[in-house]
Amino acid sequence: MAETATLDALFTEVLGSESPRPSELIATSVFWIQHGTRLAGSTTVYRNRYVLVRVGQSYGACAFEAGELDSDSCSGASGSDLGTLLREGPLPMRIAALDAYLTETQHHRDRPDAEAVTLPAGTPEQRARSRDEAIAGLLDVAPGSKVALIGVVTPLVAALQERGCACLPCDYNLAATADGGLVTSVMSEVLEPADAVVATGMTLGNGTFDGILRHCEKRNVPLLVYAQSGSAVARAFLGSGVTALSAEPFPFSQFDSGTTTLYRYRAAHSS
Repeated sequence: MAETATLDALFTEVLGSESPRPSELIATSVFWIQHGTRLAGSTTVYRNRYVLVRVGQSYGACAFEAGELDSDSCSGASGSDLGTLLREGPLPMRIAALDAYLTETQHHRDRPDAEAVTLPAGTPEQRARSRDEAIAGLLDVAPGSKVALIGVVTPLVAALQERGCACLPCDYNLAATADGGLVTSVMSEVLEPADAVVATGMTLGNGTFDGILRHCEKRNVPLLVYAQSGSAVARAFLGSGVTALSAEPFPFSQFDSGTTTLYRYRAAHSS
Protein backbone atom coordinates (compact mmCIF):
# COMPACT_ATOMS: atom_id res chain seq x y z
CA MET A 1 0.00 0.00 0.00
CA ALA A 2 1.09 3.59 -0.67
CA GLU A 3 1.90 6.08 2.07
CA THR A 4 -1.42 7.82 1.39
CA ALA A 5 -3.31 4.54 1.83
CA THR A 6 -7.05 4.74 2.45
CA LEU A 7 -9.85 2.24 2.54
CA ASP A 8 -11.22 3.60 -0.72
CA ALA A 9 -7.83 3.06 -2.35
CA LEU A 10 -7.76 -0.53 -1.11
CA PHE A 11 -11.27 -1.20 -2.47
CA THR A 12 -10.19 0.21 -5.84
CA GLU A 13 -7.01 -1.87 -5.85
CA VAL A 14 -8.87 -5.10 -5.09
CA LEU A 15 -11.65 -4.41 -7.59
CA GLY A 16 -8.93 -4.09 -10.24
CA SER A 17 -7.26 -7.36 -9.29
CA GLU A 18 -6.85 -9.95 -12.02
CA SER A 19 -5.83 -12.99 -10.02
CA PRO A 20 -8.44 -13.77 -8.99
CA ARG A 21 -11.00 -11.28 -10.22
CA PRO A 22 -13.50 -10.46 -7.45
CA SER A 23 -16.34 -10.90 -9.96
CA GLU A 24 -15.27 -14.54 -10.40
CA LEU A 25 -15.59 -15.36 -6.69
CA ILE A 26 -19.01 -16.16 -5.26
CA ALA A 27 -20.11 -15.38 -1.70
CA THR A 28 -21.70 -18.72 -0.90
CA SER A 29 -23.11 -17.44 2.38
CA VAL A 30 -23.71 -13.97 3.77
CA PHE A 31 -25.15 -13.97 7.29
CA TRP A 32 -24.98 -12.20 10.61
CA ILE A 33 -24.45 -13.16 14.24
CA GLN A 34 -25.59 -11.31 17.34
CA HIS A 35 -24.46 -12.18 20.84
CA GLY A 36 -24.13 -10.66 24.27
CA THR A 37 -21.32 -11.21 26.77
CA ARG A 38 -20.89 -10.27 30.41
CA LEU A 39 -17.62 -11.44 31.89
CA ALA A 40 -17.50 -12.54 35.54
CA GLY A 41 -17.03 -9.63 37.92
CA SER A 42 -18.22 -7.08 35.37
CA THR A 43 -21.53 -5.24 35.11
CA THR A 44 -20.95 -4.47 31.44
CA VAL A 45 -22.84 -6.43 28.81
CA TYR A 46 -21.11 -6.32 25.42
CA ARG A 47 -23.61 -6.62 22.59
CA ASN A 48 -21.86 -7.51 19.38
CA ARG A 49 -23.16 -8.00 15.86
CA TYR A 50 -21.07 -9.32 12.97
CA VAL A 51 -21.78 -9.71 9.28
CA LEU A 52 -19.96 -12.70 7.76
CA VAL A 53 -19.16 -13.42 4.12
CA ARG A 54 -18.06 -16.94 3.14
CA VAL A 55 -15.91 -17.31 0.02
CA GLY A 56 -14.25 -20.62 -0.80
CA GLN A 57 -12.32 -21.72 2.29
CA SER A 58 -12.44 -18.30 3.99
CA TYR A 59 -14.70 -16.02 5.98
CA GLY A 60 -14.67 -12.26 6.04
CA ALA A 61 -16.14 -10.44 9.02
CA CYS A 62 -17.10 -6.99 10.22
CA ALA A 63 -18.92 -5.74 13.29
CA PHE A 64 -21.82 -3.34 12.85
CA GLU A 65 -24.15 -1.24 14.95
CA ALA A 66 -27.79 -2.08 15.64
CA GLY A 67 -30.01 -1.21 12.68
CA GLU A 68 -27.25 -1.03 10.06
CA LEU A 69 -28.05 -4.49 8.64
CA ASP A 70 -30.85 -7.00 8.91
CA SER A 71 -31.29 -10.68 8.14
CA ASP A 72 -33.02 -10.02 4.82
CA SER A 73 -30.22 -7.83 3.45
CA CYS A 74 -27.68 -10.50 4.42
CA SER A 75 -29.55 -13.52 3.08
CA GLY A 76 -30.36 -11.60 -0.11
CA ALA A 77 -26.64 -11.07 -0.69
CA SER A 78 -25.83 -14.79 -0.51
CA GLY A 79 -24.79 -16.04 -3.94
CA SER A 80 -23.58 -12.61 -5.07
CA ASP A 81 -20.18 -12.23 -6.66
CA LEU A 82 -17.57 -10.43 -4.57
CA GLY A 83 -17.23 -7.62 -7.08
CA THR A 84 -20.86 -6.67 -6.44
CA LEU A 85 -20.48 -6.88 -2.66
CA LEU A 86 -17.31 -4.78 -2.72
CA ARG A 87 -19.07 -1.98 -4.59
CA GLU A 88 -22.57 -2.01 -3.14
CA GLY A 89 -24.33 -2.08 0.20
CA PRO A 90 -23.54 -0.87 3.72
CA LEU A 91 -19.88 -0.34 4.59
CA PRO A 92 -19.70 -3.23 7.13
CA MET A 93 -20.82 -5.70 4.45
CA ARG A 94 -18.32 -4.27 1.97
CA ILE A 95 -15.56 -4.61 4.60
CA ALA A 96 -16.59 -8.23 5.26
CA ALA A 97 -16.43 -8.94 1.52
CA LEU A 98 -13.02 -7.27 1.28
CA ASP A 99 -11.82 -9.27 4.27
CA ALA A 100 -13.05 -12.49 2.65
CA TYR A 101 -11.20 -11.71 -0.59
CA LEU A 102 -7.92 -10.85 1.14
CA THR A 103 -8.15 -13.90 3.40
CA GLU A 104 -8.99 -16.26 0.54
CA THR A 105 -6.07 -14.99 -1.54
CA GLN A 106 -3.66 -15.22 1.42
CA HIS A 107 -4.73 -16.65 4.76
CA HIS A 108 -2.93 -15.48 7.89
CA ARG A 109 -1.66 -18.99 8.53
CA ASP A 110 0.22 -18.90 5.22
CA ARG A 111 2.03 -15.62 5.87
CA PRO A 112 5.69 -15.95 6.87
CA ASP A 113 5.51 -12.67 8.79
CA ALA A 114 2.56 -13.79 10.94
CA GLU A 115 3.30 -14.97 14.47
CA ALA A 116 0.74 -17.63 15.40
CA VAL A 117 -0.37 -17.33 19.04
CA THR A 118 -2.35 -20.20 20.53
CA LEU A 119 -5.02 -19.15 23.00
CA PRO A 120 -5.46 -21.86 25.64
CA ALA A 121 -8.70 -23.65 26.37
CA GLY A 122 -10.61 -22.21 29.29
CA THR A 123 -13.47 -20.09 30.52
CA PRO A 124 -14.54 -16.94 28.68
CA GLU A 125 -12.67 -14.85 31.25
CA GLN A 126 -9.46 -16.88 30.93
CA ARG A 127 -9.54 -16.83 27.16
CA ALA A 128 -10.35 -13.11 26.94
CA ARG A 129 -7.47 -12.33 29.28
CA SER A 130 -5.04 -14.48 27.26
CA ARG A 131 -6.16 -12.83 24.03
CA ASP A 132 -5.86 -9.30 25.36
CA GLU A 133 -2.47 -9.95 26.97
CA ALA A 134 -1.28 -11.13 23.55
CA ILE A 135 -2.64 -7.91 22.02
CA ALA A 136 -1.04 -5.66 24.64
CA GLY A 137 2.24 -7.50 24.13
CA LEU A 138 2.49 -5.90 20.71
CA LEU A 139 2.62 -2.42 22.20
CA ASP A 140 6.17 -1.14 22.62
CA VAL A 141 5.86 1.97 24.79
CA ALA A 142 7.46 3.18 27.99
CA PRO A 143 5.66 2.90 31.35
CA GLY A 144 3.55 5.97 31.95
CA SER A 145 2.71 6.39 28.27
CA LYS A 146 -0.81 7.52 27.41
CA VAL A 147 -2.54 4.96 25.22
CA ALA A 148 -5.80 5.78 23.44
CA LEU A 149 -8.03 2.71 23.40
CA ILE A 150 -10.63 2.98 20.63
CA GLY A 151 -13.15 0.27 21.44
CA VAL A 152 -13.20 -0.73 25.10
CA VAL A 153 -12.74 -4.33 26.25
CA THR A 154 -12.29 -4.84 30.00
CA PRO A 155 -9.39 -7.36 29.92
CA LEU A 156 -7.53 -5.16 27.43
CA VAL A 157 -7.88 -2.13 29.71
CA ALA A 158 -6.40 -4.26 32.50
CA ALA A 159 -3.59 -5.59 30.27
CA LEU A 160 -2.58 -2.04 29.30
CA GLN A 161 -2.67 -0.85 32.90
CA GLU A 162 -0.54 -3.80 34.02
CA ARG A 163 2.10 -2.59 31.59
CA GLY A 164 2.13 0.78 33.30
CA CYS A 165 0.16 2.58 30.59
CA ALA A 166 -2.37 5.31 31.24
CA CYS A 167 -5.42 4.08 29.32
CA LEU A 168 -7.56 6.71 27.54
CA PRO A 169 -10.76 4.85 26.60
CA CYS A 170 -13.17 5.78 23.82
CA ASP A 171 -16.30 3.85 22.87
CA TYR A 172 -19.63 4.72 21.29
CA ASN A 173 -21.59 2.28 23.47
CA LEU A 174 -20.00 2.43 26.94
CA ALA A 175 -19.98 5.20 29.54
CA ALA A 176 -17.48 3.69 31.99
CA THR A 177 -14.84 0.99 32.26
CA ALA A 178 -15.22 -1.92 34.67
CA ASP A 179 -13.15 -0.08 37.29
CA GLY A 180 -15.26 3.06 37.00
CA GLY A 181 -13.09 5.06 34.62
CA LEU A 182 -14.93 7.46 32.35
CA VAL A 183 -15.23 6.50 28.67
CA THR A 184 -15.60 9.27 26.10
CA SER A 185 -17.42 8.96 22.79
CA VAL A 186 -15.40 11.86 21.33
CA MET A 187 -12.37 10.29 19.67
CA SER A 188 -10.32 13.48 19.46
CA GLU A 189 -10.30 13.70 23.26
CA VAL A 190 -8.16 10.57 23.49
CA LEU A 191 -6.24 10.81 20.20
CA GLU A 192 -4.73 14.24 20.80
CA PRO A 193 -2.86 13.48 24.06
CA ALA A 194 -2.02 9.85 23.15
CA ASP A 195 1.53 8.53 22.86
CA ALA A 196 0.15 5.42 21.14
CA VAL A 197 -3.22 4.26 19.81
CA VAL A 198 -4.88 0.86 20.10
CA ALA A 199 -7.96 0.55 17.89
CA THR A 200 -10.45 -2.21 17.21
CA GLY A 201 -11.10 -3.46 13.69
CA MET A 202 -14.64 -2.16 14.07
CA THR A 203 -13.23 1.25 13.11
CA LEU A 204 -13.01 -0.15 9.58
CA GLY A 205 -16.76 -0.65 9.46
CA ASN A 206 -17.89 2.55 11.15
CA GLY A 207 -15.91 4.90 8.91
CA THR A 208 -13.38 6.15 11.47
CA PHE A 209 -10.33 4.10 10.43
CA ASP A 210 -8.94 6.49 7.81
CA GLY A 211 -9.05 9.41 10.24
CA ILE A 212 -7.22 7.43 12.94
CA LEU A 213 -4.64 6.32 10.37
CA ARG A 214 -4.00 9.91 9.20
CA HIS A 215 -3.74 11.18 12.77
CA CYS A 216 -1.17 8.54 13.74
CA GLU A 217 0.88 9.08 10.58
CA LYS A 218 0.87 12.86 11.00
CA ARG A 219 2.00 12.71 14.62
CA ASN A 220 4.25 9.65 14.17
CA VAL A 221 2.27 7.79 16.82
CA PRO A 222 2.28 3.96 16.88
CA LEU A 223 -1.05 2.41 15.83
CA LEU A 224 -1.91 -1.09 17.00
CA VAL A 225 -5.06 -2.63 15.54
CA TYR A 226 -6.77 -5.58 17.20
CA ALA A 227 -9.05 -7.02 14.60
CA GLN A 228 -11.73 -9.59 14.49
CA SER A 229 -13.49 -7.25 12.09
CA GLY A 230 -11.50 -7.00 8.88
CA SER A 231 -8.37 -8.73 10.15
CA ALA A 232 -6.97 -9.16 6.62
CA VAL A 233 -8.09 -5.63 5.69
CA ALA A 234 -6.11 -4.09 8.55
CA ARG A 235 -3.16 -6.25 7.49
CA ALA A 236 -3.02 -4.37 4.18
CA PHE A 237 -2.08 -1.19 6.09
CA LEU A 238 0.94 -2.62 7.93
CA GLY A 239 3.79 -0.22 7.35
CA SER A 240 1.38 2.36 5.94
CA GLY A 241 0.14 3.75 9.24
CA VAL A 242 -0.48 0.51 11.13
CA THR A 243 2.59 -0.50 13.15
CA ALA A 244 1.25 -3.71 14.70
CA LEU A 245 -1.76 -5.98 14.29
CA SER A 246 -3.49 -8.73 16.21
CA ALA A 247 -5.55 -10.58 13.59
CA GLU A 248 -8.23 -13.02 14.65
CA PRO A 249 -10.16 -14.47 11.71
CA PHE A 250 -13.58 -16.06 12.12
CA PRO A 251 -14.56 -18.18 14.03
CA PHE A 252 -13.56 -15.95 16.92
CA SER A 253 -12.20 -17.01 20.30
CA GLN A 254 -15.44 -16.17 22.13
CA PHE A 255 -17.27 -18.84 20.13
CA ASP A 256 -15.00 -21.67 21.28
CA SER A 257 -13.86 -22.94 24.68
CA GLY A 258 -10.97 -24.92 23.19
CA THR A 259 -7.65 -23.76 21.80
CA THR A 260 -7.76 -21.25 18.95
CA THR A 261 -5.19 -19.17 17.11
CA LEU A 262 -4.66 -15.48 16.53
CA TYR A 263 -1.92 -13.98 14.39
CA ARG A 264 0.35 -11.14 15.42
CA TYR A 265 2.20 -8.86 13.02
CA ARG A 266 4.74 -6.09 13.44
CA ALA A 267 5.29 -3.65 10.60
CA ALA A 268 9.08 -3.92 10.81
CA HIS A 269 8.77 -7.63 10.03
CA SER A 270 5.95 -7.37 7.50
CA SER A 271 6.42 -8.02 3.80
